[in-house]
Amino acid sequence: MPFSLVPRHMERSIYTMDLNLLEQQGVRVIFADLDNTLARYSERTPSERLLAWKQSLEQHGIRLFVVSNSRKSTRADEFCRAGDIPYIKHAGKPKKQGFVRALEWNDVTPEQVVMVGDQIFTDILGGNRCGIDTVLVRPVANDTIFRVLRHGLEAPMRWLCRDRRSW
Repeated sequence: MPFSLVPRHMERSIYTMDLNLLEQQGVRVIFADLDNTLARYSERTPSERLLAWKQSLEQHGIRLFVVSNSRKSTRADEFCRAGDIPYIKHAGKPKKQGFVRALEWNDVTPEQVVMVGDQIFTDILGGNRCGIDTVLVRPVANDTIFRVLRHGLEAPMRWLCRDRRSW
């Protein structure tokens, strides 16, 4: 798939996604970034709200699977085990290898998956490179100057894609 920084869809958060529509479109798995997509960097365990959303996904026949680039050795392990969420850590996004491993682990094709993330240069680019539909969400928090700057660099692309909010 060609290089593309353009998400297929944009949402305020994971909680505003239309799960009925995803189910109708044959989505079986949501690949999700962990940090700043599902939770703040500082959250060590899934919130009750996230666990309720995961349960709602399952009621629609959709599995949640974390594809994380976290450099912290135990970050993804602790968080995902606490929520009984399958995952791949050190995915190397936007490289394809982590996505390919996740597809194989879940026994799905790119057409059966949606990648949700808060970063254009990792989550969206990586998903697009693998032919996976992508959903860009607002970051859960911009709590450090580094994160403010990083998301600031993405602001022009977010503005250009502002009309991609509907499914």
